[in-house]
Amino acid sequence: MKTNVEKHIKFMMIWWFAGLSFTIYGQGEKKFIRQGNELFNEKKFSDSEVAYRKAIDKNKMSQDAGFNLGDALFKQKKYEDAGKQFIENSSALTDNYKKSASLYNLGNSLLNANKIQESIQAYKNSLKLNSGSKEAKYNLAYAQDLLKLQQQQQQQKDQQDKENKDNKKDDQNKDQNKNQDNKQDQNQMNQKQQQQQQQQQGISKEDAQRLLNAIANDEKNVQEKVKLAKAAQEKVRSLRNW
Repeated sequence: MKTNVEKHIKFMMIWWFAGLSFTIYGQGEKKFIRQGNELFNEKKFSDSEVAYRKAIDKNKMSQDAGFNLGDALFKQKKYEDAGKQFIENSSALTDNYKKSASLYNLGNSLLNANKIQESIQAYKNSLKLNSGSKEAKYNLAYAQDLLKLQQQQQQQKDQQDKENKDNKKDDQNKDQNKNQDNKQDQNQMNQKQQQQQQQQQGISKEDAQRLLNAIANDEKNVQEKVKLAKAAQEKVRSLRNW
């Protein structure tokens, strides 16, 4: 689609360039404009730009040199610079027909700079001054269709981004829930281990107490036996003494 637009742009710019070539110029700028025209026709667009700038240096108010300078910049694909030149030129032009052409070329520059909404406005302004321009009507319709296509693509991209974001959020929630479940399982395992340790520690204390009690009982029994033995010995001794 862009190729078709460029064909229209080429046709319109060369046609207007040729028309402006026959304009009567002031003596100071005429030489450089003619040089620029010759270089432009030879497709030496960079050199023609230099010549047109020299013409403007001779006459700051030269509307035709300013218009052709915009053409030369456009041919070098300097669309931003060309657009600025056509804005300045269209503001200076008083002839509605030329002003319409300058606004049309502004629209072409903006369209190639991917400033579609701005180009649409430029085409509309051009048609206000020359409603019969088929080229402006064509490019306006093209730019409007291109804008719709871009908006649809942007909506699809936004929708896709939203879906991807939602999916990512769902995955994050799943991972979070999974982590929480794992954490709960780990906590339960830790609690069980703690309970087992506590139980083991509790059993050990009980066993230790039983052992202590048993030892204490054994010691008590031994002491009692010792006492009985001593008592028996004393009785024997007393009997022997008797």
